[in-house]
Amino acid sequence: MSLEMILSNLTNPTLLFFLFGIVAASLKSDLEIPQQSVKFISIYLLFSIGFKGGQELQHAEQGAAILKSILFGISIAAIIPLYCFYILRKRLGVSNAGAIAAAYGSVSAITFITGVSYLELHAEPFNSHMIAVMAMMELPAIIVAFVLMNLYEKGDSSSQSLGSIVRHSLTNGSVLMLLGSLIIGLIADNKQAEGIKPFTTDIFKGFLAIFLLEVGMVTAKRFSAFRAYGLYAFSFGILAPLFNGCAVAYFSKFIVDQPGDRFIFAILAASASYIAVPAAMRLAAPKADPGLYIPMAIGVTFPFNITVGMPIYHSIVNYFG
Repeated sequence: MSLEMILSNLTNPTLLFFLFGIVAASLKSDLEIPQQSVKFISIYLLFSIGFKGGQELQHAEQGAAILKSILFGISIAAIIPLYCFYILRKRLGVSNAGAIAAAYGSVSAITFITGVSYLELHAEPFNSHMIAVMAMMELPAIIVAFVLMNLYEKGDSSSQSLGSIVRHSLTNGSVLMLLGSLIIGLIADNKQAEGIKPFTTDIFKGFLAIFLLEVGMVTAKRFSAFRAYGLYAFSFGILAPLFNGCAVAYFSKFIVDQPGDRFIFAILAASASYIAVPAAMRLAAPKADPGLYIPMAIGVTFPFNITVGMPIYHSIVNYFG
């Protein structure tokens, strides 16, 4: 991993706005982005990436490659929560271990979007079906975590059925928006879609920068509450995604050929969900502490991935190409 690559990542405007958000919150500034605006930007980012992916999928002719990628992604999302749960169970309890395992087995759409921006910065392409892969990776970790929690804490982890958890996860706003815009992009007429291209493409990075500014402020505010859990949770929030990202960056070479796709697989494996999973865990693990698994994902893992992790995974993909 070269110094030039690290500096290139650290001087990315979107990342700088994230760091600026951390500084602003640390200084206790009254800088604030209205929550309704943040919600709109979140919806826009998911809409844009989903719609563009659907448009690209119209031209995809690699049916076998797409299926292989989806199955690989689902496998990753099912395996990661297994080992995470057993590592965490004795130290943090069944409910907390299950919620954290679900978060780290699932994926972060914002990490994915930031990774796409990283690839664009390095002029590296990736296949559009990776958007569908990301959407398919949301659910398996939640199901695996639910089964493990019920196995080790029967009748105490949740009164909800597996069907209700799955249904709640699929109708979660972020998942539904991503899947819906992907389908619309897939069936939309190409000429008609050109009319909204300035909205779906040209202003994307500007909105991403504003969103990461907000994420930076939220990260700084939530991190203080997380300190009560000590070094163990903090270490896991760095070492687990680092292991996941590096392992997938290497082993993905046996599944896919496109370096951009391998990098996307690595960042998806390294990411942790702090939107879809917390919503599902309110039903599946009501005893789990959101003050633990949400700050771990957004306050430790997300900053690590976008500052240090991505250049590492990118270097591994290129070195073992």
